[in-house]
Amino acid sequence: MHADRKLSHLRICLEEDVQFEHIRAGFEEYHFVHQAVPNVNLDDVNLATTLFGKLLRSPLIVSSMTGGTPEARQINRNLAAAAQRMGVAMALGSQRAALEDPSLISTFQVRDLAPDILLLANLGAVQLNYGYGPRECATAVEMLEADALILHLNPLQEALQPGGDTNFAGLLPKIERVCRELSVPVVAKEVGWGLSREAARQLKEAGVAALDTGGSGGTNWAAVEAHRNENTTLRMAAQAFAQWGIPTAESIIACREAAPDLPLIGSGGIRTGLDAAKAIALGADLAGLAWPLLRPATISPEAVEDALQQLIQELRIAAFCTGAASLRELREGKPVYRPSFRASVV
Repeated sequence: MHADRKLSHLRICLEEDVQFEHIRAGFEEYHFVHQAVPNVNLDDVNLATTLFGKLLRSPLIVSSMTGGTPEARQINRNLAAAAQRMGVAMALGSQRAALEDPSLISTFQVRDLAPDILLLANLGAVQLNYGYGPRECATAVEMLEADALILHLNPLQEALQPGGDTNFAGLLPKIERVCRELSVPVVAKEVGWGLSREAARQLKEAGVAALDTGGSGGTNWAAVEAHRNENTTLRMAAQAFAQWGIPTAESIIACREAAPDLPLIGSGGIRTGLDAAKAIALGADLAGLAWPLLRPATISPEAVEDALQQLIQELRIAAFCTGAASLRELREGKPVYRPSFRASVV
């Protein structure tokens, strides 16, 4: 069942138009102030950063995508090989399927191809209300030799799936227990509808080590579920929620204000290195992306590497043309303004 769902998700994301139609990630509302005299050598722009003690040559993370099927195994291995070569981080898709069927573990394992990268395991936070606990979380980490664990939050997606796991009641104390007992850092991530200021505050108080916005504006999982749902009521509900969520730019700002000291990954609708630069200038420490790398990952590690090189070069040029020689200067300089961005409601 899990494998069939994973395979249909892959097919839909590759073959159908499931990007947000009207909601954008929000980066188009922000503009860097161009510096004609940047006083920086482009070749000297330093994009290196660290997270959880791991060095990243560029502030990018390959966001969670897939696992649990033979097709997913090759995608993950292509992504991992490219991440190792480019010195960026990588997160795996939800490992629930592998916990329930150990024969699927190999579809997630990539450490042999990526011995040095920051690698993140992944489970749905709601599973803590369905029998999972610190032991299962530790198993997910151990099967990947991961450096951290993502607990992803997807209430809308679960509500739109037949038989979805929709009991999110009393979840925060269970997240807090995992954060306290797990030997690696825990990252809380939305999957595509954004973290609000209140959610970020609650998750910070629960003890998470980092946040990932997973904002609206990129892949629309309501649209994905509408494509695969045979239940007419749920399919119509998915269509009704096609424009739901917090744009990524707003979510980054809200999370940074609510949790000023936590590492923050800005993800959701990042399509270019300029988007990534704006995410960092708005307050993110890393930029995460999935969909732009999915199709290259079906081809080869080299295709993924080419896509990452393009993004990194665009990010480097953005920093250069704002006079920033480092990520710290890009982040602290705040070289953005918003001429018409609507007032934040989060």
